[in-house]
Amino acid sequence: MHRFFADESGIQNGTARLNAEDSAHALRVLRLEAGETIELVCAPERYLAVIETAEMDGVTVRVTQQLRPTEAKTRVTLFQGLPKADKMELIAQKLTELGAYAVQPVAMERCVVKLEGKDAAKKTERWQKIAREAVKQCARVNVPDIREPKKLSALCAEFEALDVLIVPWEDARDGSIRACLAPFECQEELSVGILIGPEGGISEKEANWLLQNTGAKLVTLGPRILRTETAAIASVTMVMALRGEME
Repeated sequence: MHRFFADESGIQNGTARLNAEDSAHALRVLRLEAGETIELVCAPERYLAVIETAEMDGVTVRVTQQLRPTEAKTRVTLFQGLPKADKMELIAQKLTELGAYAVQPVAMERCVVKLEGKDAAKKTERWQKIAREAVKQCARVNVPDIREPKKLSALCAEFEALDVLIVPWEDARDGSIRACLAPFECQEELSVGILIGPEGGISEKEANWLLQNTGAKLVTLGPRILRTETAAIASVTMVMALRGEME
């Protein structure tokens, strides 16, 4: 079923208009007509709707049924050490599909990539576009907050706002994501941060800083060394699964 977003006026008296981009796509590309059923997104909800009018000045639909919510109650923010090449694009796409709340790229000691100023803004815009496209594919209603890169030391306020900050680290000898989440088992809504190092990993200096300044929980992901993008996707998947967000 084709999926579209309502314009800024939302749903009024059971009807809505598609936003300009989606109206153009429905009319010129898909050639949809009155009477056809679509999925309508009007954040934070999604609906079944029937096209009432499909004209050059826009598409109007009538809502017929509210659909099951797809947004997670566990708000996961990934703090991702800036990786090389186009790995952030993959991470932005897959974390959107998994239901992540936000992605914060982080400049860390072992990052090879350096992004600042206009370059950082341009890259962030690209990542945000990928997240928006992934939202349409995976039936979400909210686009994750894909932020501009920041230095690790500049993130104290963000870390303090979390219920728990989990840091998978290859030098950790104990600790697990399951154990970190156990104290919050009865808490319906939870804000979780996951910090993943870049290709070179998290330095010992950074790990000690996190322990001393943020109350981070250092954990292991097992005996194998995972690539940075794999570690990010695996960690978010584990949190979502343990929190019942994939049932």
